[in-house]
Amino acid sequence: MSANSNGVVRSGSLGGDFYDFACKVMLIGDSGVGKTCLLVRFKDGAFLSGSFISTVGIDFRNKVVDIDGSKVKLQIWDTAGQERFRSVTHAYYRDAHALLLLFDVTNRQSFENIRAWVSEIHEYANNDVVVMLLGNKSDMTSERVVKREEAEKLAKDNGIAYMETSAKTGLNVDLSFMAVAKDLKMKKTRRPNEPKFNVRDFVDQQKQTPSGCCF
Repeated sequence: MSANSNGVVRSGSLGGDFYDFACKVMLIGDSGVGKTCLLVRFKDGAFLSGSFISTVGIDFRNKVVDIDGSKVKLQIWDTAGQERFRSVTHAYYRDAHALLLLFDVTNRQSFENIRAWVSEIHEYANNDVVVMLLGNKSDMTSERVVKREEAEKLAKDNGIAYMETSAKTGLNVDLSFMAVAKDLKMKKTRRPNEPKFNVRDFVDQQKQTPSGCCF
């Protein structure tokens, strides 16, 4: 097993499952936006209904996915969104290869706080980190307070991809993780004469609306 200059591990095994690359993905955003639910939906295909205890500090899970014939192990770090745990979260930014930044489409303040999260990314994360903005709980249409157009503009202004997700229905959950895995894999395997992979273009082509129709 070896790691390149960016810290991406090449070749190894996880519980007997061989993988070609290992990448660290962090879920960040305010408390209550659904980070843990998103992770459980992706990892286990289940939805955490009812009440549960918020993440304290840092938790993580692993999942190996197939990207164009290569096995990519995603080490997914679930972080606490409360202010008192921010110093703990900051310590993990430097090791992250991708950041999934979540807000709750039914919680205006969680969206307004995205700018502060972006500032933290600029301060603590690596310059080449892959960032994606996710508007979670998109299934709760009657309670929605953040317009899709607002989020799309914010993402565009910051040069990052945006899509809406639902841990309850599974909308775009797999795609959000697979997109960053593909981006990371392509960075490590792209030949000099090959065009660069654009995660924003990929997401725009693949993502679905809450109604199930492609954009």
